[in-house]
Amino acid sequence: MADKRDYYEVLGVQKTASEEDIKKAYRKLAKENHPDLHPGDKACEERFKEINEAYEVLSDPDKRSRYDQYGHAAFDPNGGFSGAGFDDMGSIFNDIFSGFGFGDIFGGGSRQNSNAARKGESIRTNVSISFEEAAFGCKKEITVDKVELCPDCKGSGSAPGTSPEVCPECHGTGTVRTTQRTPFGMVQSSGPCSRCHGKGKIITKPCPHCHGGGAVRTKHKISISIPAGIDDGQTVSVRGQGNAGINGGPAGDLLVYVIVRPHSRFERDGANVLLDQTITFTQAALGDEIEVPTLDGNVKLAIPEGTQPGSVFRMRGKGIPYLRSSGRGDEFVTVHVQVPRNMTASQKELLRQFAGAMGEKIPEGRSGSIFGKRKK
Repeated sequence: MADKRDYYEVLGVQKTASEEDIKKAYRKLAKENHPDLHPGDKACEERFKEINEAYEVLSDPDKRSRYDQYGHAAFDPNGGFSGAGFDDMGSIFNDIFSGFGFGDIFGGGSRQNSNAARKGESIRTNVSISFEEAAFGCKKEITVDKVELCPDCKGSGSAPGTSPEVCPECHGTGTVRTTQRTPFGMVQSSGPCSRCHGKGKIITKPCPHCHGGGAVRTKHKISISIPAGIDDGQTVSVRGQGNAGINGGPAGDLLVYVIVRPHSRFERDGANVLLDQTITFTQAALGDEIEVPTLDGNVKLAIPEGTQPGSVFRMRGKGIPYLRSSGRGDEFVTVHVQVPRNMTASQKELLRQFAGAMGEKIPEGRSGSIFGKRKK
């Protein structure tokens, strides 16, 4: 664990950063380091995994709290903190002091049943899509590592043809009671059975596939539907495609963070599309009908005569479909007038004549470099 970088350092945020600050930092770094944008770059791929790992912890208030208290050891199965938090200590003290009539002094109620069904953990991953795919929706196939019940033993942990035996120490309860002599008298306390580790059953012949764990980690290809109108940084949730549940509990969910690749021409503002379009001086002055790109292909746009630089034209219904709703946004086209360069002498003369006809002061023009004029 010592070679791991601090998660806050990985995301480039302070320990006091808000959830929104952490999310913004993650979006920026995930987009910059996504493997799709750097094919074959192993260092970038490792960096991307490190960013995801940091975000998975810091975006979860409970995990972030544990990380702030114990650091990386909070998630190290050999570090001593991953399975024993304050709640566990409270449970131990409750057992010790229950004999004095104090009840649950830590306010947690009865001990959680270790054999109770629990939902599996959710899995987080990312998918990169194009601007058009985000606008109109698409289907993507992604590969994830997830924990599932062992197909050989069906989650029992025992070799096929055998079954777990009831623990002879706790008789299947998962807990044992002990009596201790204290200065206050004899005190009874209860705790997890050390022989079956609180499960109430003992596996005498472990399954050779999962080694008695009842679950295995495998790669799965999962098809997900990206809804039309989704925006960069939003998440698609696929119910039941996370890690397998515990003791018969339901599987967790798959949370897919969406990264939308930038477009060469378009920008997005909510459900609206923004486009910069260059026109000539003549088109701006005399007016014209031009073709501009939209998400639906090229369409004609009328440029009225006398159009000024920076004018914005609205094309209704040519934007992005509203997420999980009907209708679409608009496309806004901002025109930029291109000033002609490298004109010939005759072209310049025509412009001078035009300026005179408009009643303007006729410019003399400039020749040579500014340094040459200064010297002269």
